[in-house]
Amino acid sequence: MKHVFLFSDGACSGNPGPGGWGVILRYNDTEKELSGGEAETTNNRMELTAVIKGLNALRFPCRVTVTSDSKYVCDAINQNWLSAWVKNGWKKADRKPVLNTDLWMELLRLMEIHSVEFLWIKGHAGHPENERCDKLAVAAYQQFL
Repeated sequence: MKHVFLFSDGACSGNPGPGGWGVILRYNDTEKELSGGEAETTNNRMELTAVIKGLNALRFPCRVTVTSDSKYVCDAINQNWLSAWVKNGWKKADRKPVLNTDLWMELLRLMEIHSVEFLWIKGHAGHPENERCDKLAVAAYQQFL
């Protein structure tokens, strides 16, 4: 199984507001950049969308290491929040509805295709790929300003 590295970031001008996402896919020495945005969204939606768009771009099942500065995304997987939300009928521990269920469901579908691990990194701390993804995300939302 091919091992792909997926770097992602989401950004918003206001929260909610115009938002963008950026992704770098790397397999061996080959890289592909993807980006997009929405006129009215939230930062968390853009963080999730970035990962989803990156995984959707893969044409066959892969082992994927996702690197993100989003605690929201990484903790939902690594702290098993997502599996608890599903088990509890898309309710959080406080019994309030989980936000962005449409995106979480899509991520779950993609995680059935690919073997995915999530690594959290501190944002805006000089990580080269994270900085590039941030620039892609900001450029994407600026088209809506």
